[in-house]
Amino acid sequence: MKNKFCIALIIVYIFNSFNSAANEKINFLSLKKGKVNVRQGPSFDYPIKFIYKKKYLPVVIVDTSDSWRKIRDHKNNLGWIHISQLSKTKSAISLKNNIILYKKPTIYSKPTAKVESGRLFIVKKCKDVWCKVESENYIGWIYKINLWGKFN
Repeated sequence: MKNKFCIALIIVYIFNSFNSAANEKINFLSLKKGKVNVRQGPSFDYPIKFIYKKKYLPVVIVDTSDSWRKIRDHKNNLGWIHISQLSKTKSAISLKNNIILYKKPTIYSKPTAKVESGRLFIVKKCKDVWCKVESENYIGWIYKINLWGKFN
């Protein structure tokens, strides 16, 4: 009887673990302005930790406190930003060097550019494993696995 109870408890635990992991959604936003102060805590009373100077840089929301959001960037930097400095614009940043942008979402399409690590893109739309992106003078399709940010 005790073994059956333990087995049932383990099954419930495993089911809940998989279910919560599947439902967990990463909440990406982007920076609204070209200069954003990141603070050590969720208030204007906290000192500025560092300053972002990249409009549309994607960030992940890891915590909230009233009108403040604790964010993490692609380099794992953490800090607090006022919600007024965040946007829902879909953006991504390249993670690898020498990534090819293609004219169409296939590797057999004409290459339009080769980009380096750290290139910021505005995501226009995505299909399966590809995203159509725009960055300054570049427009093209890129593999999602080469990007960090919001696609959907």
